[in-house]
Amino acid sequence: MQVTRIRALRGPNLWSRHTAIEAVVHCATDETAIAAGAPLEERLREWLPELAPVRPVGGAQAVPLARWLERTTLALQARAGCRVSFSRSTATPEAGVYQIVVEYTEEKVGRRALALAEQMLAAATTGAAFDITAALAELREIDEDIRLGPSTGSIVHAAVDRGIPYRRLTEGSLVQFGWGVKQRRIWAAEVDSTGAVAESIAQDKDLSKRLLAAAGVPVPRGRPVHTLDEGWAVAQQIGLPVVVKPQDGNQGKGVTVNVVDRAHFEIAYRAAEEIGTPMVEQFLPGHDFRLLVVGEKLVAAARRDPPHVIGDGVHTVRQLVDTVNTDPRRGDGHATPLTRIRLDDIALARLQLQGLQPDDVPTPGQRVLLRNNANLSTGGSATDVTDDVHPEVAARAVEAARMIGLEICGVDVVCENIGVPLEQQRGGVVEVNAAPGLRMHLAPSYGKPRAVGEAIVERLYPPGDEGRIPVVAVTGTNGKTTVTRLIAHLFTAAGYCTGMTNTDGVWIDGHQIDSGDCSGPKSARNVLAHPDTEAAVLETARGGMLREGLAFDRCQVAVVTNVGAGDHLGLNYITTVEDLAVLKRVIVQNVAETGYAVLNAADPITLAMAAHCPGEVILFARDAQLPALVAHRALGRRCVFIEGNDIVAVEGSARASVPLREVPLTRGGAIGFQVENALASVAAAWGCGLPFEAVRAGLASFVNDAQNAPGRFNVMDMHGATVIADYGHNPDAMRALVGAVDAMPAQRRSVVISAAGDRRDEDIREQTGILGAAFDHVILYQDAAQRGRADGEVLGLLREGLKGAPRVQGVDEIRGEFLAIDHALAALRPGDLCLVLVDQVEEALAHLRERAAGPADAAAAALAAAAAG
Repeated sequence: MQVTRIRALRGPNLWSRHTAIEAVVHCATDETAIAAGAPLEERLREWLPELAPVRPVGGAQAVPLARWLERTTLALQARAGCRVSFSRSTATPEAGVYQIVVEYTEEKVGRRALALAEQMLAAATTGAAFDITAALAELREIDEDIRLGPSTGSIVHAAVDRGIPYRRLTEGSLVQFGWGVKQRRIWAAEVDSTGAVAESIAQDKDLSKRLLAAAGVPVPRGRPVHTLDEGWAVAQQIGLPVVVKPQDGNQGKGVTVNVVDRAHFEIAYRAAEEIGTPMVEQFLPGHDFRLLVVGEKLVAAARRDPPHVIGDGVHTVRQLVDTVNTDPRRGDGHATPLTRIRLDDIALARLQLQGLQPDDVPTPGQRVLLRNNANLSTGGSATDVTDDVHPEVAARAVEAARMIGLEICGVDVVCENIGVPLEQQRGGVVEVNAAPGLRMHLAPSYGKPRAVGEAIVERLYPPGDEGRIPVVAVTGTNGKTTVTRLIAHLFTAAGYCTGMTNTDGVWIDGHQIDSGDCSGPKSARNVLAHPDTEAAVLETARGGMLREGLAFDRCQVAVVTNVGAGDHLGLNYITTVEDLAVLKRVIVQNVAETGYAVLNAADPITLAMAAHCPGEVILFARDAQLPALVAHRALGRRCVFIEGNDIVAVEGSARASVPLREVPLTRGGAIGFQVENALASVAAAWGCGLPFEAVRAGLASFVNDAQNAPGRFNVMDMHGATVIADYGHNPDAMRALVGAVDAMPAQRRSVVISAAGDRRDEDIREQTGILGAAFDHVILYQDAAQRGRADGEVLGLLREGLKGAPRVQGVDEIRGEFLAIDHALAALRPGDLCLVLVDQVEEALAHLRERAAGPADAAAAALAAAAAG
């Protein structure tokens, strides 16, 4: 068995909405299937007893080995604690070759699980040993290392529940919510509106304490010190016991409380000094409370108890600690609700103050403290007390957060009773935190969990705001780039700052920020992440969907221009038009429930996608009398069609129209495929709620020239002759172009054409077969990208397609695109028409513009010079 072409599908994809690992698996003839109950299955179940049953499909007697790989990969992740449930295996047209898809929650875990499953299958097949314990431990370690921690995870889950899209920007805790102008970012429990100045103040415990005192918030006395002796002098001045902590620290690191003598003070001083400048302050008696402030509200409070064990008269302190640490809620990092207790120097010093050593046996019921500070990161526990907080204590916490300038703030309070105002007891605020941990509120050791993630999300996005901008996804066999450009233009006409991706590049508000084929998910994500984007129009090509899935979880409008006879068939196991339709309808399946699919009613395969749309459907077609369109309209649903010489949009009794003469793209309605492109664009704009007057103005101002829509039926005057440049490259495009050219007068017609080598033989032949009935002269050139074809093979197929062509009077073959263009231009006379099917779009258009700007015989001169050279 050989595993090849492993891909991570990071968004909704051909197989499901889940993120998934996809792989192609080649099985040797004698390994393609394993009978149920065979030794291989028995060995696998010894290692993974929970492995889901794998049964033969149909009338088969055995299960392909690839299916076992799929199921094992899923089972390994599930056993490691990942929440996964989806997997699938599909046979390809190649014998013994399968595609497997397995859901993952973290990509690195999914990839490693696939590799380990392959090793496990190899071991099961050969009878070798396999260390399942080590494999699962490795997966758990990877998962714990990269998955979102409790604090960040709670905010992300709350956002998902609200329908807010999110994207992890790093493997850490930096997360973006929303799209474009509505995006917000968090880093754990710190939000993007937190200022660097406020964060710096919070980190400086002395400065923050002085500011709080100035605001009337009770705080303990104390100050930073620079030597051990100075610190001890301050401690005596304040009065023992004292607290020693770093001036700039977090998570309780280096903090020692209730220091009562010089020996203990020296240990505490060294612990604080390792983190930063030590600080000595008054010890406040009572409990340690953490109050979480979000905006202007106290949303949660917890009493934090220091790490401790309870003696039983039998076990030593060390043994009791080991027993407590077996609690599955305790771990070494921040991924678990509680942290393991450590017997370090601070713990040993605290034991010594209680007259104990780690190997002593405490008396039954004796409470043995391992620390006096109660941070969860040092092994402490938490009890929810939100409902017990006195309103005046809550008010002091909110004032503390406001004084420092923190939108989300963890306020540490020490007092005897949280239900009594601080001023009426010897209590105070000892610290503020700019990025407070949320574990104690999400999963307290005792008491009620609090929805702190929801509170933070509500601060970022008011109720009803999902952080989304209008997103239009466009796919199809032909016309999708022009439709994408026109829809983006309509949004711009309506006043939006529009982001657009297509096969020519990426644009934000009309400024190109990237070039090349940018119709995949990476470019789409860049547009959705741009802070100026108010609407996104994304050409969504098949390649990107196959390679990585969609860049978005759902869109407002999905446009499918057509499927027709398809294109690129035979690549990536998409072998039929039906296969292609299943792939292209991925965007339809991921329309929002409040959104629309815009579908070509004249294309039966596209029309059938309507049944898969979670939202509503807008049908478009030139022919208003199409049965599907008539039926849709009769139900009062949205339709866009041609009536007379107008584009008409109808929903129930409501209608709006724009004359075709006001739509330059269509040349007054003469260019049929451009009419369809205009209809699809109008429908998409309607589905996004754009004002019809803005749509009408946008249609009138959209010019289909080489600058605005390069390679999309760009018409130029070449010294009295008409030259049309187009990027059409499949039989459906040829038919559309022939129909358009037939509507344009000309004395003599010529065409310049090549074909990419990755098309099927029959597709290449069919292109010139269609053109041969409409043109007098054909110039064939060899495309720069032969893509696996032998030299001259594509030219030969094109030539075969011209056999028996009824109109063709002459055929020339040229090596090189620009030489072929010059050859065609040199033969042009006033009144002629030449269709140039360009390959290198930008370069070819620049070449044509240069020839158009020169003298009438420039092309002939260039050709002569080339021949002479």
